[in-house]
Amino acid sequence: MFKPDDLSQFPNFSSEAALKLFKRSLQDAHAGELAAAYAYTGHGLSLFVQGKKEKQEILKIRDEELHHRMRIREMMIEVGTTPRGTRELLMGVLGLSIGFLCLFGGWFIPMYGAGRLESSNIFEYEVAARLAYLCGFFEFVNEFIEFGELEWITSSILEKKPAVTF
Repeated sequence: MFKPDDLSQFPNFSSEAALKLFKRSLQDAHAGELAAAYAYTGHGLSLFVQGKKEKQEILKIRDEELHHRMRIREMMIEVGTTPRGTRELLMGVLGLSIGFLCLFGGWFIPMYGAGRLESSNIFEYEVAARLAYLCGFFEFVNEFIEFGELEWITSSILEKKPAVTF
């Protein structure tokens, strides 16, 4: 949706345009968290994830994704929007597919891929925080920043794991 270069355009958005983009951002994040939760479930159950502690770590990340999804849904209600069915279906199928592939597809690629995906979420939450601010939903700004920080921590851990393993 946005790229880092687009951030300079934020002060120029009208409140109506910002609200429209904010609603879309919430819908995309809601669906994305579903895909992530499904993918982490498959990865946590994978035959290639060794050790109870690592499985618990992966399922903890899944639980964080589900918490984000719940909070985003509450925000959507407050903002006056609903999930986009097509996007939910598409992202659900994507997450289930990734989760299924994780069951049998090795360890390295799912872990590295998850780290890369999490790192892209950092920017998406920064955009959501800025849009929330522009729309006057100041109470959401800090929460989106916290979501982004958690994504940053998770991506840092996940991107380092393949290097440590090999």
